Amino acid sequence: MAKTAKEKAKAAAAGRRLIAQNKRARHDYHILDTYECGLVLTGTEVKSLRQGRASLVDGFAQVDGGEAWLHNVHIPEYAQGTWTNHSARRKRKMLLHRAEIDKLVGKLQQSGITLVPLSLYFKDGRAKIEIALAEGKREYDKRQTLREKQDRREADRAMSAARRRQRA
Repeated sequence: MAKTAKEKAKAAAAGRRLIAQNKRARHDYHILDTYECGLVLTGTEVKSLRQGRASLVDGFAQVDGGEAWLHNVHIPEYAQGTWTNHSARRKRKMLLHRAEIDKLVGKLQQSGITLVPLSLYFKDGRAKIEIALAEGKREYDKRQTLREKQDRREADRAMSAARRRQRA
């Protein structure tokens, strides 16, 4: 039986669709803990996100007055928007439970700990952001991580080459 357009759209919205990812955050920080939270967005922001346009590179989060806020995340203006368009880098409220916010406040009081956005995605049709409690890496930590990554890659190449020789 053929699905209607409405059923197809509903099925597509049911999964997780990635919009933007902050790869730089995993390079610059040790990720201690991650949280998934909703975002309070305007209509034009959601439309712009549905087109897959956003950047998390300069973004960070703060807890201010018992509420969690996302700063400096760039969601470009919606092309077909009118005077009701949003500003691209406005601060946006994140939706977290009170217990999660209290837990974050306690951990953020430690020195060197910050909140960084890792990814922005749609989950079941709703915009979600994954944020992380993170601690900054030193320069030698970054080099060591890069070296480990290269070593793993070389080992995988050597193992796959050995498997190919065995089959031949």
